[in-house]
Amino acid sequence: MTDLAVVGGGPAGLAVAIGARLAGLTVAVLERSRPPVDKACGEGLMPDAVAHLRALGVEIEEGHPFRGIRYVDGDAVAEGVFPQAGGLGVRRLDLHRALVRRAEAVGVRLAWGTAVRGLPPGPPYAGIETGAGLLPARWIVGADGLRSRVRRWAGLEGPAATSIGAGRFGVRRHFALPPWTDCVEVHWGPGCEAYVTPVGREEIGIALLWSGGTSGFDALLARFPGLEERVAGAPVASRDRGAGPLHQQVRGVRRGNLALVGDAAGYLDAITGEGLAVAFHEAAALVTALRGGDLAPYPAAWRRINRLPNAMTSLVLGLERRPRLRARAIRALAAEPALFSRLLGIHGRTLPARDLGLDGALRLAWRLVAA
Repeated sequence: MTDLAVVGGGPAGLAVAIGARLAGLTVAVLERSRPPVDKACGEGLMPDAVAHLRALGVEIEEGHPFRGIRYVDGDAVAEGVFPQAGGLGVRRLDLHRALVRRAEAVGVRLAWGTAVRGLPPGPPYAGIETGAGLLPARWIVGADGLRSRVRRWAGLEGPAATSIGAGRFGVRRHFALPPWTDCVEVHWGPGCEAYVTPVGREEIGIALLWSGGTSGFDALLARFPGLEERVAGAPVASRDRGAGPLHQQVRGVRRGNLALVGDAAGYLDAITGEGLAVAFHEAAALVTALRGGDLAPYPAAWRRINRLPNAMTSLVLGLERRPRLRARAIRALAAEPALFSRLLGIHGRTLPARDLGLDGALRLAWRLVAA
């Protein structure tokens, strides 16, 4: 018998496991893969994600700090700087290794290579069915990603997505190339975005997001001639990894003694880059509920955590489909770099939303009209 069984040993699941163990619970993590576990990801940790890892005692030995975000759309360029702490670019493999080290150190039981077969009748659920039989558990957490089987078994799967974010995919590749900027660069192209993240002193990652249809990294990169030329000839430092469709809807994030976290708890899109930060906020809220012995408060906390990011993501997805309006928005941000930085602080949760203020909103609207 364990207090908590976590299905999924990625960053979200390990964050829950570490937090629950620090709260005094016994924890088992069940993961069919073996570490380190990789995934298609932009690999830029927002400031609040870095703060959550620090609070859990997770030490990342690799990586490359970045101080802000730069938008590039043709000749329209805007750069904003995080007003307080910066972000961190880190290979997903290195992030996973750091989380595994911390989980081992605090006494989480890590069951790598474990097949999870289903849930017993419930709720409440008596535990989780594995290839070796039932693992009894008081609480169960599904942290098994976009295609969460726990979500499906618990009847929390939502309807097929039909919004503007439906049919979006991503692919990622690394290059052995020194970073040319201390920002995460977002390049906008026809039906596609490119995210350039410094992940080491001699390495960058490029993640490409696009809408509809199958494609490959090289074909998508060709939509960004300047970026393609910049990495031409640089050694490829990883094999391509893809993911999608990205938008996943849920009917809820809790059923009885079971809760969902991270991508398993629903996902809109990666276009604003805060997926891991949101997952760590959800993990912290879930651990708070577990500490109180009741999962009932978690769904409301989940909604609060996701409200602002989902609103921002929906807004940027709308701009993705309107190139002229997007270029005007970028020029407006370029004309107000201090305001852009303030928006990044709100986005990274180092500043409250009220810090934008009526004056800031009106100035941004005026710049958008005048751009």
